Amino acid sequence: MFEKEEIQGAKSNAEVLGDIIICIEKVKEQAEEYGHSFEREFAYMLVHGFYHLMGYDHMTEEEKQEMRAKEETILERINLERNETK
Repeated sequence: MFEKEEIQGAKSNAEVLGDIIICIEKVKEQAEEYGHSFEREFAYMLVHGFYHLMGYDHMTEEEKQEMRAKEETILERINLERNETK
C-alpha cells in the first residue's frame, strides 16, 4: 500500500503493517489439493498473511508450530477447521 519512505515520512500516528496479496488461482489450487473448501483456504491465506505481518514466520519447526497453532485457533473460531469438505 505504501512505500517504506512514505511511511517513514508520515505525520500520522496510524500504523501500517503491510499488504496481504492473495492469488485466487492459488487458493483454488490449494483448496483442491488439501481437500478444503475455497472459503477455508482463502481464510487460511488471509490469516497466514496477517501473522507474517505481525512478525511470525515458519523457517524452523518451532516457528512453524507456533504460527500454525495461532492460525488454527483463528480458523476454528470462525468454524473453518482443517479438511473441511467442499
